[in-house]
Amino acid sequence: MDFLCEIVQALVALAALCLIVVLVIAHVTAKMVNLTRHEKEKHFLTATGEKELFPSLHDPHSRELSVVIPAYNEELRMPVMLEETMEYLENRQKEQPSFTYEVIVVDDGSKDKTTEVAMRYTREYGADKVRVLTLVKNRGKGGAVRMGTLSSRGKLILMADADGATKFSDLDKVEAGLHDLDPKPENMAISCGSRAHLEQDSVAQRSTFRTFLMYGFHFLVWFFCVRGVKDTQCGFKLFTREAALKTFSSLHVERWAFDVELLYIAQCCKIPIAEVAVNWTEIEGSKLIPFWSWLQMGIDLIFIRLRYITGAWKLQSPQKTD
Repeated sequence: MDFLCEIVQALVALAALCLIVVLVIAHVTAKMVNLTRHEKEKHFLTATGEKELFPSLHDPHSRELSVVIPAYNEELRMPVMLEETMEYLENRQKEQPSFTYEVIVVDDGSKDKTTEVAMRYTREYGADKVRVLTLVKNRGKGGAVRMGTLSSRGKLILMADADGATKFSDLDKVEAGLHDLDPKPENMAISCGSRAHLEQDSVAQRSTFRTFLMYGFHFLVWFFCVRGVKDTQCGFKLFTREAALKTFSSLHVERWAFDVELLYIAQCCKIPIAEVAVNWTEIEGSKLIPFWSWLQMGIDLIFIRLRYITGAWKLQSPQKTD
């Protein structure tokens, strides 16, 4: 009996030691919010090739909607998405002349012709409607979305994936979900597109291993970070300008798990969040590597919570980028 007690005590001590080690690692390896940008990232090119300075999210809005599209090596998939996006936005502007918009394509250090492809739309529609932000080096999807958001002019800001997996006209649904949120403290609110209603169909098409990874990830999200949002990873999210400023100013994670930290920050700040079902189609060419990407996201989720608990990360007051 004494032997069993000693084993239990040893296991408890080992578990406590492991927890302390993980907490120390999480704290020591925590990176601070990096809002600095290279000199080349402060400007965009007009249709005639002239340089102009990007505005700041701190400035008052001058457009009804900004669409931020992160793109890494997307020269092949992006044109279909941009054609659908521009058709929707142009038709909406014809029906509602007071509606104004901009599209910001953020080339996240691509090695292909992503910037050149996006610039075709600047030349076709003008830089007042389509702008290209080319990052000097790859930051990750979260970093690309943040840089585009901080350069936007919209009263509302939509992040949308370059693969066009979500039908762009579902903006109407997501926008309605945002407007239905009441009250909006300091006009802050977020509306998330969701694929949760498609989960059973996707389970039927996935392998047992990938289904296990999916449910494991959902559990970690719920346990460590975000509750009440079934699909945190859909790349179709709409922010009020005030909510975007509050959340992106505190964002640390720049890779795949950035959506979770964004929503974690939002819930910490009592920002209301709507979740709206959208049409979604699997598009070939995903940059996610199933096992390693899910593993990295799982580690990020655990570290997000631990770093806020230990004080390594704190919610930041919005500040201008350099």
